[in-house]
Amino acid sequence: MAAVFLRDELNCSICLNTYVCPVTLKCGHSFCQICIDRLLASQEESGVYSCPECRDEYQKRPVLNRNVTLTKIADCFLSTHPRQVDPDISCIYCITSTSPAAKTCLLCEASLCDNHLWVHNKSPEHVLTEPTASPEKRKCLSHKKVLEFRCTEDDVYICASCRLVGDHRGHQVESLNDTAEKVKDKLRNLLEILTSMRDQIDRNLQSLLEDKRKVEEEVFDVTVQVTALFSKIKKQMKVLKKKVLGEISKESQQRTCSSSTLIRQMETRKKELNNKMLYYNQICHMTDPMMVLKEQNLDKIDLSNNEETDNRSKEVQRQNYAGDLKAGLIFESLRKVCKIVTGLSLQDVFSQPAKISMDMTTASNSVCISGDLKIISGGDTKENNPVSASRFQHYPQALSTESFSSGRHYWEVDASAQGLWRVGMAYASIKREGDESVIGYSYKSWCLCGDIYGYLLRHNQYVIKPPAGTSCNRFRIYLDYEAGRLSFYELSDPIRHLHTFTTSFTEPLHAAFFVFDSWLQLS
Repeated sequence: MAAVFLRDELNCSICLNTYVCPVTLKCGHSFCQICIDRLLASQEESGVYSCPECRDEYQKRPVLNRNVTLTKIADCFLSTHPRQVDPDISCIYCITSTSPAAKTCLLCEASLCDNHLWVHNKSPEHVLTEPTASPEKRKCLSHKKVLEFRCTEDDVYICASCRLVGDHRGHQVESLNDTAEKVKDKLRNLLEILTSMRDQIDRNLQSLLEDKRKVEEEVFDVTVQVTALFSKIKKQMKVLKKKVLGEISKESQQRTCSSSTLIRQMETRKKELNNKMLYYNQICHMTDPMMVLKEQNLDKIDLSNNEETDNRSKEVQRQNYAGDLKAGLIFESLRKVCKIVTGLSLQDVFSQPAKISMDMTTASNSVCISGDLKIISGGDTKENNPVSASRFQHYPQALSTESFSSGRHYWEVDASAQGLWRVGMAYASIKREGDESVIGYSYKSWCLCGDIYGYLLRHNQYVIKPPAGTSCNRFRIYLDYEAGRLSFYELSDPIRHLHTFTTSFTEPLHAAFFVFDSWLQLS
């Protein structure tokens, strides 16, 4: 990059190439000797000589002083950074070998290498330019002379003859150098605009890359937490499975043990009865009366033993039936566990259950707070609390002692089925008197309102009525401070989402409570 800038500084403003034998005018500007000689020769007809850079005028042809220092610098630069040539354009004077052209003479319409360039005619008419395969395009079609000016009226490039005797005589003209400088100025301005646009794109790109990195880090963190969560659930489920199977095995052993004992006893009793029946059947088939009478002193059959066995059988069956009920309770517990596991939400997993207590210093004199700071009630009672600037004056309200300025948190509350209550969150800067002190009635608070007619959610003038549903009078308030989300849930079966307020929180948030002929209890 430094070499490019150095090359620009060592370029002649006439031929736009690295200086060759540079000379300096009195004004201090330097040019190739051939280039400035040719330019001064073209100015002889006007009688006034001028510098093509600063337009400083001379009445006599200025003396050209060789710039030795600049010559050494240019030669040193060319030795390390050779002049770029077009390999497709060759010197027309090289016969034995093909050499790339260094310049093209517009008068001769010939391209020359460095060796033949030194012996070429040095007169002003022989204008040298960058190698080109079409030198005729650099000449006027009418006079076959080199184009030197731009006619500003017709916006065409013309030669000196066109300006003096041709169709553009008397027109406003400017040199090609001036035209090129104007184009360069426009390009420089355009470069500044494009550079600014590129820098803005770079900033936006860096911002997007940073956002992408943060998202990837967050996704990684959440993935690790979810993996750990399911690993923990898996371990707990293994423990639960082992426990439930153990209970089933234990219950099975208890049931089968009593049944097996009774079965063995009944089988023994059945065998005894079969033997007696066989013996009695034989007597019944005897034809000799004396033989029958001889067996008349038989042992009496113990029928009570059958009754006892029957009672014990019924008892075992009753116990087995009770065992079936117990197994049913086990599987009912499993069903509930499965429901809990599959019903886990990311909010419950990644939020922190907040430990909240009610702040006595904010409670109005029309409410009563329990000793453990968990229950607030309001009615006809009148408390005599100390005067405090943070205490609500006109409405039965209180705030929590704790505040939240970051992270994800939730807390739960039970509400009475009668009266009017409001629960939500508010900034500590909420007013302590007037209508704007009521939670939900200003931009500094959000609340869920409840009474015998149902629910309403309120923030300033924003009022929402959720769809009608069953009421369980138990609620969860979920806060994601950075995301600006405050959500209200009814902890019914299943849990019902009531509404989510979305905003940008600017202050720490406190839990807020309002009770009128009602009560609220923190879980």
